[in-house]
Amino acid sequence: MSGLPGGVSVSHLRVYDWPASDGVGRAGSGSPHLHVVSSEAYVVLAGTGSVHTLGPSGFAAHPLRPGSIVTFGPGVVHRAVNDGDLEVLVLMSNAGLPEAGDAVLTFPAAVLADPAAYREAATLPGVGASDDEIAAAARRRRDLALEGYAELRAAVHRLGPAALASLHEAATRLARPFAPRWQETWTRTVYPESESTAAALEGLFRGVAPHLARGTVSGVDADPAPRRYGMCGRLQTWPTST
Repeated sequence: MSGLPGGVSVSHLRVYDWPASDGVGRAGSGSPHLHVVSSEAYVVLAGTGSVHTLGPSGFAAHPLRPGSIVTFGPGVVHRAVNDGDLEVLVLMSNAGLPEAGDAVLTFPAAVLADPAAYREAATLPGVGASDDEIAAAARRRRDLALEGYAELRAAVHRLGPAALASLHEAATRLARPFAPRWQETWTRTVYPESESTAAALEGLFRGVAPHLARGTVSGVDADPAPRRYGMCGRLQTWPTST
């Protein structure tokens, strides 16, 4: 499958119902994090809650109910908050990059400063681990991200959005080693979408539209594997073209 139009990936999220250490969310919450190069949109399908963000405008809580859509760009820290049975269709730009790790969790500063410590804290158990073991590790990861998030939010409250600079610098350091591989993936999969649109518009200016005779249709089923443990909840995913 070539992916959704515009190089978008999609997943279905059931937000964690694990109670949070700060008591936020009647049911629980996900792990605060940001994306380094990709934008994201929440399309709410069921339940209620909110998404909390830390960005250039400071802290904000955006209510979520069926039919709500909230979008956030790279660098904006976001945390899904579950007030009850919250389910979200997640749309991500740059299909293939979010799946390759284009996210940085808000761990405490000491962890963010050490790439090895960050990888150890962020990586869930692999093949052979039981679901209980993976769930426990995902919850520990979430709780550690909440520790750093509490520090970060307090700093933003005192100093304003400039307090996010240290997190952005850490995210850049952590992501930099992956940039060549991400660029190759993006150039191979997402960039052609923009090129094809540019070519179609150029043809229309000339009064020709050969692309209309090359239209395609594709379909794919959701991954049949059990939902994986994502940043903010259990994810049902669909294949990308990577």
